[in-house]
Amino acid sequence: MDRRRLLAVARGEEPADLVLRRGRVVNVFSGAVEETSIAFAGDRIAGLGDDYQARETIDLNGAYVAPGLIDAHVHIESSLCTPAQFARAVLPRGVTTVVIDPHEIANVAGMAGLRFMARTSAALPLSVVVMASSCVPATHMETNGAVLTAAELAQLLAEGTVHGLAEVMNFPGVVYGEAEVLAKIAAFEGRPRDGHAPGLTGKLLNAYVAAGIGSEHECTAVEEAQEKLARGLYILIREATNAHNLHALLPLVNEANSRRICFCTDDRIPGDLLDQGSIDFIVREAIRFGVPPITALRMATLNPVEWFGLHDRGAIAPGRRADLIVFDDLTTLQPRLVFTGGRLIAEDGALCVPIESAEPIPPEVGSAVHIRWEAVDLRIPAMGRRMRVIGSLPGQLVTEERILPAHIVDGYAVADPASDVLKMAVIDRHKASGAMGLGFIQGIGLRRGAMAGTVAHDHHNLVVIGADDVSMMAAARAVAEMGGGLAVVEGGHTLAALPLPVAGLMSDRPIEEVRTRYDALIAAAQALGSPLHDPFMAMSFMALEVIPKLKLTDQGLVDVERFAIVPLFVNA
Repeated sequence: MDRRRLLAVARGEEPADLVLRRGRVVNVFSGAVEETSIAFAGDRIAGLGDDYQARETIDLNGAYVAPGLIDAHVHIESSLCTPAQFARAVLPRGVTTVVIDPHEIANVAGMAGLRFMARTSAALPLSVVVMASSCVPATHMETNGAVLTAAELAQLLAEGTVHGLAEVMNFPGVVYGEAEVLAKIAAFEGRPRDGHAPGLTGKLLNAYVAAGIGSEHECTAVEEAQEKLARGLYILIREATNAHNLHALLPLVNEANSRRICFCTDDRIPGDLLDQGSIDFIVREAIRFGVPPITALRMATLNPVEWFGLHDRGAIAPGRRADLIVFDDLTTLQPRLVFTGGRLIAEDGALCVPIESAEPIPPEVGSAVHIRWEAVDLRIPAMGRRMRVIGSLPGQLVTEERILPAHIVDGYAVADPASDVLKMAVIDRHKASGAMGLGFIQGIGLRRGAMAGTVAHDHHNLVVIGADDVSMMAAARAVAEMGGGLAVVEGGHTLAALPLPVAGLMSDRPIEEVRTRYDALIAAAQALGSPLHDPFMAMSFMALEVIPKLKLTDQGLVDVERFAIVPLFVNA
């Protein structure tokens, strides 16, 4: 930024690079709509007023202008695309800044994965604010590909790679003062430190907040969000592909508390990004629910700026980044023009500039599936008549613990598709240790066949769910042969597949192509009986042992509330 020139343009002594004339500016500071013009100098807003001269002028003819939208927490890896392809999806929607936690790739490739995300995002017209992944691994009850220590995270902060500390998922470690967890929190003193503590309440919540955590995006009910808001946390209302929390939490928003609430998408697949949108979709839904439009826009702009300390953006004011959206209807928020850093990036939903990633996949983040197949035996000897079953809930990441009768054939517990009880396996794909967790799940809905993938939050081992062992083994091998990816199999026949050559998490193909192949995967799973909007996203979270109640890792069945491995069979 040339500050001297910025000031000269602001004073009116030099012509602006661009002036947007006759706009209706949404002022997120005052809550008013101001009819005025906006002058740009380089990548900054120089001033507001109708008498600025400029090298170029665009007449907005009374259209609304608002700050570019900000996603307060997102994992780009969940789009199954690289940062450049993710940017192609969200920029035309008016999202100009995203705060990312690259812990998916960090759990596979460690520091190399995190640096890959930062490096490939740096030159994009989308501002990508990288947070340091705090829980790699998430817990001791998994095998993953890397460990990030407090010293390494401090190094990333010192070199300017990261801005703050990403979601601290090991809330028991925080609450009970685990030394390494506290060291990570201490390393980011004075920086934003995001939370992740589903269901935490009372004195344990007090301890979590006292440790220095400042936000929470895992709330699923108003009562939970109210308590966390009252204890000083920013609440990031999430609307993801598989975690639909927006409408449950919008009744929380009122005039007194709205300045402490932001929006985030967390995990969204290509189809949802391209069809529904990103933060723009959430803002529209909030307005439709009854949140005043300027309040909703403030929750997607100024509020996250204040939480994350990104005071160079988030409002239309002198000196702020010229990240703006122009739209015609305050209630429907369909961006007509999108500017980032003073440049016109998108018009009428289409990019004006090409966005491509020219970097080849580095070996350190390439395909990595290492499995000791001779140790893979999907059979489960019946050790009792009743067993713990993961109860998957539509639109939620939390699950239930269900105690159900075991379906036993020839001394083995097997899947019972007629009762929607499927077998699930999580196989270590990082260290070829032979570690494997076996269990059962209800709520996925397959009547036959199997689905498998290397997207399994947060360790990203190979996860398989199926109606029979033959299909499950074939699906697991199909994914491994691709070097990581997703597959749907019936018997020995692969019905659909999507290779993910970047760490087994992301494709190197255009997002439109990824979307087409992913849609084919969903269609194949649905043809086998699953009624879910996205059975693959649902499957990926069934292995995440930091969200209650019952999950499965390669180490076994995890009771998240007890924070312990529990036996599959219940004999009492």
